[in-house]
Amino acid sequence: MNITPVIPSADIIRDANWYDSYTGFKPVQMDDMYAVLKRDNLCIHLQWHANIKEDPLLGGSVIKIFVNDIYPVFEEFMERGTLTKEKLRLNRSWKAHEFGFYDPNNNAIFVVQDLKIDAVHNLFERDRSSLFHLHNLVDMQNVL
Repeated sequence: MNITPVIPSADIIRDANWYDSYTGFKPVQMDDMYAVLKRDNLCIHLQWHANIKEDPLLGGSVIKIFVNDIYPVFEEFMERGTLTKEKLRLNRSWKAHEFGFYDPNNNAIFVVQDLKIDAVHNLFERDRSSLFHLHNLVDMQNVL
């Protein structure tokens, strides 16, 4: 199963270029009304809106991209000029590191490292190490 965000755009060409330059999401399919952007195994779709009463742009959509290690992604986005170092927020009360920024249509993009998942992974690694040592003790007793 997979889910792909479709976010509003007032200018597909401008916004596809912005995503390419500032986030590394490259256009793989594009016309004046719709674009498909891809980076690794992630996709973002842009859909043009006229920003009139019958077809509002709205803005204010939010995308959260979850990563295993936030630091290399943050460094890359700083090098791209997407954000400044003050945007990195560590050890949030909801157990996450994160940073965020806005695209040209005021859509918010957050990159998040979920520390709860890291804690579970560390617990698993610790328990796996304990099981390995226990297994070795049992093997030694069988030898004696």
